[in-house]
Amino acid sequence: MPYRRCVGVALFNAQGKVFVGRRKSGAGDAEKLVHRWQMPQGGIDRHEDPLTAARRELEEETGVRSAELLAEAPEWFTYDFPPEILARARGGKFSGQTQLWFAFRFTGEDAEIDLAPPGHKPEFDEWRWADLAETPALIVPFKRSVYRQVVETFGRFAA
Repeated sequence: MPYRRCVGVALFNAQGKVFVGRRKSGAGDAEKLVHRWQMPQGGIDRHEDPLTAARRELEEETGVRSAELLAEAPEWFTYDFPPEILARARGGKFSGQTQLWFAFRFTGEDAEIDLAPPGHKPEFDEWRWADLAETPALIVPFKRSVYRQVVETFGRFAA
């Protein structure tokens, strides 16, 4: 099966901290509840270039428009869905996701961040600024290798 093409965004504030949002979730075991934090990410629409998709996903998930591009990852980062997710993830059409990550500097004020911007279903129920190095421990285990690559690639922008 193919991999779904996606983008990811590491949004850094002036202090070098990165935005993380806590994914909305229904009932689940403690492991799932603990590892709900992630950076903005999402699929690339048909005929959309990755940078445009990254800016769109950032705005849809956080309301942020005040951001300047710092860097693009030099390669795509890929992960496989675990068996328990494979059948239900995206209708079972993809074996995982391949993501092109971008680093942005947030140039606005925290008040600009809106987890429920008009016209978009909220994906996060809470947000905070975090150390980039802690993000692999915040994400679900099957995505950790990608987050480690993001830390290595964009660590120079962190505090």
